[in-house]
Parts: sequence; structure tokens; C-alpha cells
Amino acid sequence: MESLKQRIQADGIVLPGNILKVNSFLNHQIDPILMQEIGMKFKQIFDDQPINKILTIEASGIAPALMTGLAFQVPVVFARKSKSSTLDSENYHAEVISYTKHTTNQILVDQKFLNDNDHVLIIDDFLANGEAVHGLIEICKQAQCTLDGIGIVIEKAFQPGGQQLRQEGYPLYSLVRIKSLADGKVTFMEE
Repeated sequence: MESLKQRIQADGIVLPGNILKVNSFLNHQIDPILMQEIGMKFKQIFDDQPINKILTIEASGIAPALMTGLAFQVPVVFARKSKSSTLDSENYHAEVISYTKHTTNQILVDQKFLNDNDHVLIIDDFLANGEAVHGLIEICKQAQCTLDGIGIVIEKAFQPGGQQLRQEGYPLYSLVRIKSLADGKVTFMEE
């Protein structure tokens, strides 16, 4: 997705530890026009699947997931990282390690929002080691729903998450794949 690559080049900041800071347009301040384009691109990619739910994890995955849900005109479910007083006791859960925050969270989804009739598309902002996506896959397994695809906005292809998910046979598509963040410079994979 050329417009996303251009935005990363213009506004992305490479931090120590192979972290790409894109908080000016993706995960702190959000560019709604770019998010709409992202949602429409995921709709185009996965349009041949009978998607009836979008699944993501709070908080940074919500914006691209919401726009994808709008494009598909289906509900968006997000896994919570903490139990809310409004969350029923019947929920699916999984452990997720955050690459950037160096924490472990238990993510939760209320059972009434996912079931064995659902065809799910997982959407997330970043893919590095694959922890968040594997947590969402675990929730899909618990719900016995059909996982029809995984859409990632930015994949760090130099980390093992994407390769591992593809080897496991999951239908994964990343809008941009980053080959390297060496020397503070973003280098993209050539598709």
C-alpha cells in the first residue's frame, strides 16, 4: 500500500530496540482518511471470504479494525486487556506478551460476541513476534469460530511473527512489510 509506505517514510520515527513509532497517524493520533483507505484495502483483499465479524485487540488495533468493519458492514469485537466491571463472567481469554511494553496481559472477549457461526477476520496495527495475533487465534479456537483471515497494517518482517503464522497455515496479509529498521532507516520488503 503505497500511501501507507509514504506516510511511514514521512512521519515514522525509528526508536532503539527495533521500534517504529507511528503515533502521529496510526496509534495515538489517528488519520481517519488513511484509516478509511486501510479498511477498504482489507475489504478488497478478503472480499472473497464470508466475513461477519472483525476481531482485534485494544487499543491500537481498534481504528483499523473499525474501518475494516465499516467496509465489510459487520460488527467489530475487540479483546480487552483488563477485566471491566461490565464484562460478564463468561468470557474467552488468552495470555499475550507485549513487545513494546514488555508486559504480559490476559486478553478477554465476552462469549456472547463470538460463536461457532462466526467467520472472523483478525485485524491489528503491528505484527512483530506474533503474540497478539496468537492470543486472538486462541480466542477464536475457544469460540470455535472460523478464522478466515488475518490483516496486519505494518509487519516487521525481520521478526518471526509473520513467518511463523504463514508456516502455521494462516491466511495472513500485511499492507506493508518492513525488512529492516537498521541505522534508523525504514527499509521495506519488495513484494
